[in-house]
Amino acid sequence: MANANIIQFKHVTKQYDNDSPVLDDVSFEIERGKFYTLLGPSGCGKTTILRIIAGFTEPTSGEVFFNGKKINQVPANKRQVNTVFQDYALFPHLNVFENVAFGLRIKKLKNAEIQTKVKEALSFVNLSGYEKREISEMSGGQRQRVAIARAIVNEPEVILLDEPLSALDLKLRTEMQYELRELQRRLGITFIFVTHDQEEALAMSDEIFVINKGTIQQSGTPIDIYDEPINRFVADFIGESNIVKGKMIKDYLVEFVGRQFECVDMGFNENEPVEIVIRPEDLEITSLERGKLQVKVDSQLFRGVHYEICGYDIDGNEWLVHSTKKAKVGTEIGLYFDPEAIHVMRLGETEEEFDRRLETYADVDRHGK
Repeated sequence: MANANIIQFKHVTKQYDNDSPVLDDVSFEIERGKFYTLLGPSGCGKTTILRIIAGFTEPTSGEVFFNGKKINQVPANKRQVNTVFQDYALFPHLNVFENVAFGLRIKKLKNAEIQTKVKEALSFVNLSGYEKREISEMSGGQRQRVAIARAIVNEPEVILLDEPLSALDLKLRTEMQYELRELQRRLGITFIFVTHDQEEALAMSDEIFVINKGTIQQSGTPIDIYDEPINRFVADFIGESNIVKGKMIKDYLVEFVGRQFECVDMGFNENEPVEIVIRPEDLEITSLERGKLQVKVDSQLFRGVHYEICGYDIDGNEWLVHSTKKAKVGTEIGLYFDPEAIHVMRLGETEEEFDRRLETYADVDRHGK
């Protein structure tokens, strides 16, 4: 029976000379057949994780396992992974067909099988008919699609993708997101995708690892991470957020901006300092009387599907609102939100502590009093 976890990192650290660690004691597991995204700002360590999996970089310490076997010393060409690089890494002296067919020829497949597999791969990336085109004649986006075709044609156990859609225009990039996701589901291959684009990660992933300064801040499904961010960095990096300081009065009751509000969170200490997150789309513009908050509108931008409204409450806290309703700059408006819209974050909580707290209270009715 195959190991459910195809890749495992145990306490992996990567450090160059006397610099701060690029990765600092990182541990995680990758399940077979899922689409994972490593998400974080530039320099956070996400590409280093990819390079360690591929065998291009060795960890300074820690262990890396593939199908349950330690692979720290296994060379890159012996690993069952294919990589799609951000800079394409295509062979300029080979045409499109031969670039895609390169790995298959090394495997000494028959010509008829190579023809079939290459044509299928090029069809997937919308490059049918480009088989004889020279790489120098291709646009940046077309070259990236050739690189994707070259990776998928070998049907490896894991495909590593280092920001492979960054060279594409917005429309094609969106199309390729859907096509990449569909390909992964159809082939059942594990995909590990690196990006700094939050919307891309949310749209494509089964699981997301949010990384910052060489550590995994939080991992989980897109919905879990968006709805239950563990700390200010995650809340701020995944989508847009209103974040204010608060105090957990008791279970289901929190205080912020000088008022107490019912919420659905529990498991905190009484009067514990916390941070509060409310997403802009969870704020409803209403009358001053009905509003749980009153803010003065400072600016308004039309974003196509909604208005982006910025305002300030009496204490100077900034509030961002996404609404289909217009507001008038300089006027006061009320903002209403449901208890479920409030997310309470414990200060300095690790992911392990966060998970344990959720597990401890998993069997308790969150709406019960």
